[in-house]
Amino acid sequence: MKKFNIRKVLDGLTSSSSSAASLQSGNRENDMIQETLQSEHFQLCKTVRHGFPYQPSSMAFDPVQKILAIGTQSGALRLFGRAGVECFCQHESGSAVIQLEFLVNEGALVSALADDSIHLWNLRQKLPAVLHSLKFNRERITFCHLPFQSKWLYVGTERGNIHIVNVESFTLSGYVIMWNKAIELSSKTHPGPVVHISDNPMDEGKLLIGFECGIVVLWDLKSKKADYRYSYDEAIHSVAWHHEGKQFVCSHSDGTLTTWNIRAPAKPAQIITPHGKQPKDGKKPEPCKPILKVEYKTTRAGDPFMILCGGLSYDTVGRRACLTVMHGKSTAVLEMDYPIVDFLTLCETPYPNDFQEPYAVVVLLEKDLVLIDLAQIGYPIFENPYPLSIHESPVTCCEYFADCPAEVIPALYSVGSRQKRQGFSKKEWPISGGNWGQGTLSFSEMIITGHADGSIKFWDASALMLQVLYKLKTAKVFEKPRSKEEKSSTEIVDEDPFAIQILSWCPESRVLCVAGVSAHVIVYRFSKQEVTTEVVQLLEVRMQCELNEVESPECGGEQASAVSTPGTQSSPQTSLPQSHPSTSSNNSSDGLRDNVPCLKVRSSPLKQSAGYQVELLIQLVWVSGEPPQQITSLAVNSAYGLVAFGNGNGLAVIDYLQKTLLLNMSIAELYGSTDPHHRQPRSPRKTRQPSAGLCDGNDASAAPEEKCKSPTGFYSALVRFKAKISRKINMIADQKDDARDNSFSRSRSSSVTSIDRESREVISSFYFCDSLSKKSETVAVPSLWVGTSLGSMLAIVLTVPSTPEQRMQQPLGVAFCGPVVRLKGGILRMAQLDASGTLLPHVYESWYEPNAPEEERERPQRRRPTSPPSSQENPDCQYAVVCSEKQAKVVAMPSQNCVYEHNITETSFVLRADVVTMTAGVGIACFCANGHIMTLSLPSLRPLLDVNYLPLTDMRIARTFCFSNQGQALYLTSPTEIQRITYIQETCDNLQEMLGELFTPVETPEAPNQGFFKGLFGGGAQSLDREDLFGEVSAGKASRSLAQHIPGPGGMEGMKGAASGVVGELARARIALDERGQKLGELEERTAAMMASADSFSKHAHDVMLKYKDKKWYQL
Repeated sequence: MKKFNIRKVLDGLTSSSSSAASLQSGNRENDMIQETLQSEHFQLCKTVRHGFPYQPSSMAFDPVQKILAIGTQSGALRLFGRAGVECFCQHESGSAVIQLEFLVNEGALVSALADDSIHLWNLRQKLPAVLHSLKFNRERITFCHLPFQSKWLYVGTERGNIHIVNVESFTLSGYVIMWNKAIELSSKTHPGPVVHISDNPMDEGKLLIGFECGIVVLWDLKSKKADYRYSYDEAIHSVAWHHEGKQFVCSHSDGTLTTWNIRAPAKPAQIITPHGKQPKDGKKPEPCKPILKVEYKTTRAGDPFMILCGGLSYDTVGRRACLTVMHGKSTAVLEMDYPIVDFLTLCETPYPNDFQEPYAVVVLLEKDLVLIDLAQIGYPIFENPYPLSIHESPVTCCEYFADCPAEVIPALYSVGSRQKRQGFSKKEWPISGGNWGQGTLSFSEMIITGHADGSIKFWDASALMLQVLYKLKTAKVFEKPRSKEEKSSTEIVDEDPFAIQILSWCPESRVLCVAGVSAHVIVYRFSKQEVTTEVVQLLEVRMQCELNEVESPECGGEQASAVSTPGTQSSPQTSLPQSHPSTSSNNSSDGLRDNVPCLKVRSSPLKQSAGYQVELLIQLVWVSGEPPQQITSLAVNSAYGLVAFGNGNGLAVIDYLQKTLLLNMSIAELYGSTDPHHRQPRSPRKTRQPSAGLCDGNDASAAPEEKCKSPTGFYSALVRFKAKISRKINMIADQKDDARDNSFSRSRSSSVTSIDRESREVISSFYFCDSLSKKSETVAVPSLWVGTSLGSMLAIVLTVPSTPEQRMQQPLGVAFCGPVVRLKGGILRMAQLDASGTLLPHVYESWYEPNAPEEERERPQRRRPTSPPSSQENPDCQYAVVCSEKQAKVVAMPSQNCVYEHNITETSFVLRADVVTMTAGVGIACFCANGHIMTLSLPSLRPLLDVNYLPLTDMRIARTFCFSNQGQALYLTSPTEIQRITYIQETCDNLQEMLGELFTPVETPEAPNQGFFKGLFGGGAQSLDREDLFGEVSAGKASRSLAQHIPGPGGMEGMKGAASGVVGELARARIALDERGQKLGELEERTAAMMASADSFSKHAHDVMLKYKDKKWYQL
């Protein structure tokens, strides 16, 4: 694993430009608080990568080790063994992997790349590394073939030549098969690139060479000439042998399969068109699409299997890709969800000269991996144990939780197990190689992903593995239009109207709150009982723009008539779905849409299975013809029973227990008389959001379908302040490459309009806590901290009834405390420390069954963090930690004095910041747009880690990067893959033991028995001394200019891998000793048997000699 050099900052050393104590009281606080986090606690490295390999291009399988390898167009390698055993490798060049070949049961893999290089990977270490590389200079590689148990690799080129490489030394042999010697001398045209190479299963000295033009040559390696030439007038795509070596099958570009007898080159023994319509008059069938690959596998007891992809009729326009399985007289056409990249047939034996006995087919699709069971009727698929469905719908946001409550994962697994599909094969997953790691982590981990179709997936990410636990479909709450024509005119996005934008989850209470792109918020409660909801509880909120900033439009909200008594505000708008106002009936006097939500709520009863069930749906409505602004921040708190969300108009606080609107006000009203900004009436806005150009940044390599077709790819990217982030990333991209001027779209959603300036203020973050928000307070009270995009942190004090009965009947009180502190840049994260510098956990209410009868329901008391009482000498007994895009500050509460301040970055800006808990202490983790990952101590904000890890190249990384407790982090490295990293030294040190092993010692199966008569009269498998034929002595040296040998770093990496991990080392040593002892025992037994046989032979020979010693020849 690549490790990064860390700029460790001397503990206690602060620079005046970056970190300073704002007040002298800060020094006094520092004397009182002993910080435990030090720079030596931090080390950054990648851990594992999950998900489907992005843009796969090739595949290989080791039939003895049971390992699958997949190469991608970006030069990545993904290796899969049993469930939980995965590995990621990357070629330095980044060129596409065009072919993979295993050295079967040798723990090695050969990869051929599009840049005409071949590489040898060592898989006998936990982190595979390249041992050798060979770069061809004059010819382009088109096909490779490595015979079973051979060290000589055949490399076919675009010029039609075949070179031979020794995979042990990675040097070229002087033996070359030139194209002009392989084809007929009378031929006047070049045969084209080599598209196939394979040796005869029964005779290693015969090599079958397929050229693109349709010519196939059977080459005699010893005599260095062609034995037979087979010609067909259609281009060849692939060739497959019968295991007896007497026949082979070719697939062609016109959808035909030709079968040839090797001794009858004049014409094919059979020509079939599997999907062609057979004319009645005996003419040739109509041509079909090319058959891209064919495999011919025999069985001992029945008919052979012929498996192919492609070859469909041209009149099947729009039909999905198919795999065809021909077995005897039956032909099965298996439709796939995505185009087929490659397929392999898994067989019982690795020997090509034996009955193959196929039992499964691995089909690599563009976005999925499918295994088909050939042994069961109907060819069912195997249930895939790998986490390859992350991209089932594009990921729009994700959150990472470490050290979750122990009972959460089993509860989610219990309800999620009922969602599993049926009809899978009953057999075990056949890719079963490797072993799990010996080490593990002491805490549980969870990942929650939100998707473009409105679904949410919960993943168990413990022990460096990933397994889906439960899937929630939020779109069930709404009516789905049957077609685009029926789409409501009130929708504010062209596609993916249910996409998830922000997630807020309380693990202890299991309350989930999600915000969608159509300005809607849904609150979910977890239940183990199934219920049917007749009417979805709906709350419509009207948030209105009235005031703006001086330089750019600024939003105000609907004014509350009495702030201190929220009950006197405009009454909550709760309505039945059936009585929703239509667009026409709720037009204002000038014909504009008004009081209409963006989506129609489901009108029929909603059956909700065990798991997450809708508690409340909140929708923002159109105001005087203008669509609602998108939600930029969201927070839920189970102890208070409140949900807070905000946007450019202001904020709203919802009581989801009483189903009422508690607060709805503008940002200007939050400031009150302390508003530092001068605001003007807003400018007019567009009435519908554009959808073009709002996709993920500059991922030019992504396929068109991977790029966002709607704003959903952008909404979740930086929900705190979309326009600002988009503008800044554009500047970074422009500096790197002028050709990418439009790589990060400057289009705007309805929440950020017109001018590209920073003065627009939106709500960027929330934090619920029990705090000393007022300067006069001595007891912590329920509070809501509000962060804005212009760097203000404001406080709201909440009055929450103490008993459950009062809580359900009495309204909550609200009081405003105004601004607490101001920072540079938008507020990203807020947290709270006690007087000893310990992070105060968020307040919560433990989970209870919401659908239990009232008499059986036991509502637990809410958990509140305890703060030490303040003293007269030091009245401050809490600290507020506030982190923005530019700075971090620690503020003493309730005095509101800033005791520590640190400027995180001057030239860039922070994309993600989290206050994280680790074994050694508490700190702030930051990810900046310039690619730096930083950590700061708390409360003194000392820099502890600064690594230039990952330059921000596209918006997907910004949208999905998140930190978690215990030094873990993740991001979406491609549209289909999650990359997990750690920034803790302890995890980096133990990583080798935690990773699984790909290679395990396995005996190679015995070679097939030739039988007595085949051995006596010939006809069995003929071996070839390739060393004698291709070695330097007989073949000479190859031209030095043809290819360049490059030694790889794998040797040193292998030594490092072997040196680390005591448990793994001992296990390997024990296995090696067992192997050695077993082999020595077998050798001793064979030696004893040979000695006994020799003694017996000597005795019999002596007896025969004595018997005939004195006899004449004619007496015999």
